[in-house]
Amino acid sequence: MKAARFSRFGGPEVLEIVDLPDPHPGPGEVRIAVRAAGVNPSDWKKRQGLMDPELPQTLGYEAAGVVDELGEGVTDTAVGDRVFGFSTEGAAQAELAVLSYYAPIPPSLDFPAAAALPAAVETATRALDQLGVQNGATALINGASGGVGSAAVQLAVERGARVIGTASPANHDYVRTLGAEPVAYGEGLLDRVRSVAPNGVDLALDVAGSGVLPELIDLTGSPDHVITVADFAGAQEHGVRFSRGDSGRALHSISEIGDLIESGRFSLPVAQTFPLAQIAEAHRLSEQGHARGKLVLVVA
Repeated sequence: MKAARFSRFGGPEVLEIVDLPDPHPGPGEVRIAVRAAGVNPSDWKKRQGLMDPELPQTLGYEAAGVVDELGEGVTDTAVGDRVFGFSTEGAAQAELAVLSYYAPIPPSLDFPAAAALPAAVETATRALDQLGVQNGATALINGASGGVGSAAVQLAVERGARVIGTASPANHDYVRTLGAEPVAYGEGLLDRVRSVAPNGVDLALDVAGSGVLPELIDLTGSPDHVITVADFAGAQEHGVRFSRGDSGRALHSISEIGDLIESGRFSLPVAQTFPLAQIAEAHRLSEQGHARGKLVLVVA
């Protein structure tokens, strides 16, 4: 099968499409013929050598496609079914991928839209759970227009929270459609948030990693009321919790999101799609951090 891989750390130019042996599912897993795979910041962080030291490495933790092989004990899906989910081996950006956790693709979605869901929905759900976002809370989401931010805004609103979302002015109308009150990020953030929430906010989620943890602590009154999924160094410096998957994933989220989608209460836009062969360009755009929604590779 064709798959994305890199054999040295560096810029997007180190990415290559190579031939690898076909994978096969273990017990409880399924293999899919991949139709689309999501692109996430973790992909280019891996490529830059900021995560795993081993080489070579494959890429991709989320994909959507058609089941073509079942692992031992799988009874909840069949060959030919459309599913989306997680490749725990990080090898979803390929023609074939093994999914360890999966769910049926909501009927209204195509493959790229489904491939955009798993990482954003799981990350947002996990962080909101850890923060304890619930009905009546006022929550600030820093980076509200990206993939995880878009998911977090909608899921927080669904829980009954009032949501304030930081975004560039060009994305304010979009943030409003998600159900949040937009404010511009950058210098003067404290004053802008306090102009719409004079008493501060109860909880804050940083998904942008833009160095605003001190301001979020000031607004919430305590580092215990702030979580970041994007600023590990800042979390250590300021005593803020850093949410990561190895502390327990909210895997239930991918089987639950379909009802919200089909009822019109959740959507995650695909900002742009790329053929697998153009993965380097997708990485370049992802690193810029300005995409509205998710970037997706179309594999077939």
